[in-house]
Amino acid sequence: MKNHLLSLLFAVPTLFMGTLSYASPIATEIYISIKKGRFSPSEIEIPADTKVKLTIENFDDTPEEFESYDLNREVLINPGSKASFYIGPLSAGNYKFEGEFSPETAQGIVRVK
Repeated sequence: MKNHLLSLLFAVPTLFMGTLSYASPIATEIYISIKKGRFSPSEIEIPADTKVKLTIENFDDTPEEFESYDLNREVLINPGSKASFYIGPLSAGNYKFEGEFSPETAQGIVRVK
């Protein structure tokens, strides 16, 4: 009986520590600005399987909406303000985004490698 209790005492911390090793990667932060109806930079590259914080600042006098069906995001950024949100972790590939109010000029892509 004592041997079983000792085995259990050593097994539980080992199981707990094993789950800690599967923690997701630390988030990265990327800044994007909106000026004259364009995203800058319009192309960003992030590592696969990493959570990333996007901060978008709108320097225009009109609102813009960051929209991406690929990333499943829709975020309104008012004039002279900024918005932050997370994307990922993502698989390798290309993910398009655009400004809903300026779709002809405000276009971009997230490249995940």
